[in-house]
Parts: sequence; C-alpha cells; structure tokens
Amino acid sequence: MERVEERIRDWNVVVQETLETQSSFLAFGARGNTPVVLKVLRQPGDEWRCGEVLAAFEGKGMVRAYESINGAVLLEMLNPGASLAGMTLDGQDTEATEVIADVIQQMSCSSESPKGIATVEDWGEGFQRYLASGDTQIAKVLVEQGQQLYFELCSSQQAVRLLHGDLHHYNILFDKARGWIAIDPKGVMGEIEYEVGASLRNPYEKPEIFASAQTVCNRLTLYENRLKLDFNRALKWGFAQAVLSAIWTVEDEFVIDERNPSILLANAIQPMLA
Repeated sequence: MERVEERIRDWNVVVQETLETQSSFLAFGARGNTPVVLKVLRQPGDEWRCGEVLAAFEGKGMVRAYESINGAVLLEMLNPGASLAGMTLDGQDTEATEVIADVIQQMSCSSESPKGIATVEDWGEGFQRYLASGDTQIAKVLVEQGQQLYFELCSSQQAVRLLHGDLHHYNILFDKARGWIAIDPKGVMGEIEYEVGASLRNPYEKPEIFASAQTVCNRLTLYENRLKLDFNRALKWGFAQAVLSAIWTVEDEFVIDERNPSILLANAIQPMLA
C-alpha cells in the first residue's frame, strides 16, 4: 500500500508489527525512542480528518497525535492499551460509566474546532436515505420515530461543541502513565447529551447488559450527576442514535434483525420515552 510506505518513510517510523482492519492499516513501532502507532485509513470516511480532531482536543482525555494528514495519523502508543469494555464485562458497569464521564469531562476543554467538521444534522441524513431505500430490515415506525426525535433534538441543542462522536467502551483504552484515554474520534459538532449515546449501546456483544431500562437509567443518572446534562434529552438521543446506528449497519451491507444490539437498545428505550 503506497500511502502506508510514504507515511512510514516521511514520519521516520521503524515498524515492529502491523495489523489490517476493514477500514485501516495499523503499524506499531517507534520513532526514535518514542513508541508510536501509525494509522492509515483505506478510504475517506468518518475518521478521515481524525488528526485535526485530535489536535483540537490537545491531548485532553484523548490520545495525542504527533503527525497527521488527511487519511493518516501518527499516534502515541498507549500501554498496555486494554479497552474499557473489560470492566463492564467483568460486572463493573458503574465503574466503567464513571470512567466514560471522566473522559468526557477532560475532553470538554477543547480549542477552536476544525472548519468543516460534520454536524449531528449531517449524520441524521441517514434516516431519510433509509426510508427512501426500500429496505425493510428495520421497522418503519421505529425509523420514523427515531427521525422525528433526532431532528427535534437537533433544532433545540444548547452549547454545541466538538464531540468525539463515537465514544464507547472499545474506544477508551488504559495507559499506565495517562490513565483512561479516548481513541478513534470521528469528530462531530453537537451538544454533550449526544456524546453519551454510543456508550449506551455497548459493549455490543453483551446486549443483555445494556439493553435494559434499568441499565439505561443507571448510566444516564450517573451522567446527569457527573456531567450536569439533561437526562431526558440524553435518553431521546440514545434512542434515535440506536436506530441510526442500525441504519448505518444496513448501509455497511450487514444483515440485521430484532437481535441486532442497536435495535435491542432502541426497543428497550422506547417505552421510557416521555
């Protein structure tokens, strides 16, 4: 992959190990005496400008970027890099939720946002795309309710700012020097209540943990107390984002049904909506 070789050469990375994912190429190694991770995106998408987003947060609650261009970023290596998902899977969901709240608090002190970053309104276009597609994997009534709530929330946002945009248990890693640190931001302009939505539908492989009214209530109550956010707005965002997440899964050409984690969460939240 020519773009990867260019970054390795231009950023003076000595590669020790590589990993390929569906969306990116990762190279683990060092630049001089500094352990680094090189991430090169395969094609333009949500993370294409992640280097600019990381620079805006200035390392506050977020992994640091040493170099970046569109589609590629050179990152500090987190050690040992274990994800927060393990804490919830081990039965410590309250403690994990507290970590997420702490990370959001740290990220709230970002500098001026990069120009042209997507807004939550932009992301909401997925609802109409789905309704026009003719696909029937997601109940139409669920999509229409999600769309209505989503844009009602968009039009009444307060204190819009740069958000991570995909902040969940797998995108928060532990570093022995810095503590819990967020990685892989997509970057989106929205209110703080939007930021907690992704965490409500994770860890995704254990919907029996998160897809319950009690867990949703417990998590949002903690967020309300720690982040001073609006419980009901966060609840509505959580529902609408769950439906939108299911739509994105269909757009990524996966087959889904009622057992899909996002659909399970949407169905759990739906009776809770005022």
